[in-house]
Amino acid sequence: MSASHQNRLYQILYPNQALIASQLGPQDFARHYLVGSVRHYSGKLVFAEIDAGFRHPYFKIDETFAEMHPHPDGTPKRTKFISSYRVLEHMDFDFILKLYLANSEAQVLELSPGTYTAKHESGYLRTYAEIAPLSMLVLSPLAMTDFGAFITAPGNAKGSPKLFYTQIELNIREFLETFESNPFAQAPFAFLHPSKLRDAILDMQAQPEKKSKGLSLFCPLDQLSFKKIRHGFMFASPHRYKFFPMPSAHEIEEKNFKFWQGM
Repeated sequence: MSASHQNRLYQILYPNQALIASQLGPQDFARHYLVGSVRHYSGKLVFAEIDAGFRHPYFKIDETFAEMHPHPDGTPKRTKFISSYRVLEHMDFDFILKLYLANSEAQVLELSPGTYTAKHESGYLRTYAEIAPLSMLVLSPLAMTDFGAFITAPGNAKGSPKLFYTQIELNIREFLETFESNPFAQAPFAFLHPSKLRDAILDMQAQPEKKSKGLSLFCPLDQLSFKKIRHGFMFASPHRYKFFPMPSAHEIEEKNFKFWQGM
């Protein structure tokens, strides 16, 4: 097998969840998923490249790789689904190599793992987008790593064993001042009624011991600009996490202008 047709593993995190074998590189994989497939999808795509040496009894990876053959005309095998269920739960964070964000034009931004260094002041509410396997927009006073530990804690009825999520930029003070002066002003999130957001914020401020409050039962990442990502993306489990820092919008504009245009 040529180097260009090597078997790769990709974990789709949004819009669906799956572990996929492919002989495409990340850029071509995103292009196939967004604009080159008969399975129509138009929107953002978030996926991770998994070390091809990863194995877990839950996944039939060797069997799938054995079926990965280039097409008769020599073009690579584009995709073969390994699993669409409980993928993140059975994923080892050590094997997550890169994270890729793709806009609707299939322009891709590559993120590498890094150290989480953000400092959090107490008393502030944060807005988190749970992406996989849960999908909610949530208010919480917890710092980013603490939020992941809380959601993935054993026995949390609203949680999951592992979580992929991000923090969304929201200036709560500015929103409340704007709403006070103009209750018909649009909320920072188009899919959320401004009065519902105001009520949720006031409820959380009145109960400082409360750990989280849902804002939306589904978090449509398509309706959230990548420019609103604060800090980066986090994979979390009860006792560990893996963080992928997000460059500033200015840095992305300078180094990846086509992606920046569709953020």
